[in-house]
Amino acid sequence: MRLIALFKATALELAVLACHLVLYPTGVAQERRPGPAVRRATGRPPVVLLHGFVDNRSVFVLLRRSLARHGREHVESLNYSPLTCDLRVAAELLGRHVEDICARTGHHEVDVVGHSLGGLIARYYVQRLGGDRRVRILVTLGTPHAGTTVAPLAGAHPLVRQMRPGSAVLRELSEPAPRCRTRFVSFWSDLDRIMVPVETACLGHPDLIVQNIRVAGIGHLALPVHPAVAAEVRQVLESDEPAAGTADSVSVA
Repeated sequence: MRLIALFKATALELAVLACHLVLYPTGVAQERRPGPAVRRATGRPPVVLLHGFVDNRSVFVLLRRSLARHGREHVESLNYSPLTCDLRVAAELLGRHVEDICARTGHHEVDVVGHSLGGLIARYYVQRLGGDRRVRILVTLGTPHAGTTVAPLAGAHPLVRQMRPGSAVLRELSEPAPRCRTRFVSFWSDLDRIMVPVETACLGHPDLIVQNIRVAGIGHLALPVHPAVAAEVRQVLESDEPAAGTADSVSVA
């Protein structure tokens, strides 16, 4: 049965990759944003979508559409430069972007959804740059919270080295984070071949409010596009209270 599940997941990953290669050019440019006029805050908090390594905002086309179709009024994607060599720099960029959104929308908080490296960048912003005062919920999809050992040769890139177990960045994130206000929800997949081991995408930190959600039967690339995951992400963002406990496990696919 596991071999069948792995075959299906691999086929889906290849299909997602092919579709994403077609869409990739549409997300290269930074998203156009509204003018600076301040509006009275209405509805749910804005949602910020943050892509992973060597990717761009096009990875969130389906998730963004799903959020908008279900009433999320303000959803924005952020591209960080493909030349970025330090996720701390990308975290600072995210912080400026969040401040800009709050100024434009009148909201005091945002929700963030980060795929892979994007989740780690957002976590750094929340834990190390004071972002917990702005980020209500941080959802991570296949993020190497404890570091991944996949593709040893890719370690030549500084960002990949920062995603390795024991890196300076991950050591910083393991430090105490008392009174951190952000709620963390981490989606991890049992067939994610980028997260090695797969449990590295589970977030464990004694000072953080955490819910880990297990996704069965899909791989890394499918996490931002799978409709079952999108439905669960919407449910998380619509909730005002954390789930009971800190490490719940729910199969959504």
